[in-house]
Amino acid sequence: MNKKDIEEKVIQNYQQDENMMILVFAQWCINNELDPLETYKKAYPDQGNNLALHKTLELTVPKEEAGEIADQTVLGVLSLFGNDDLAFVVSQEIEKRGKK
Repeated sequence: MNKKDIEEKVIQNYQQDENMMILVFAQWCINNELDPLETYKKAYPDQGNNLALHKTLELTVPKEEAGEIADQTVLGVLSLFGNDDLAFVVSQEIEKRGKK
């Protein structure tokens, strides 16, 4: 592989991993009866529509069909990709849930 091929492969792998992060976040929201789009907007109010999130929502399943996603898993995945603002909003939602 030449340098360009390697760079393209790295970018492709990152995008696949990023899509998996988005799917974990979206499914976690659904599992916890939260709207992924609204939750995302709380973290990034000035950002327009997130096309990747919209596209990924098609891959989510109803809460009853989904496997459990631990809170620490979604927080870890978000932090891994530098989504600290979104991780903060998710932490707030976890805290709210704990108070109910």
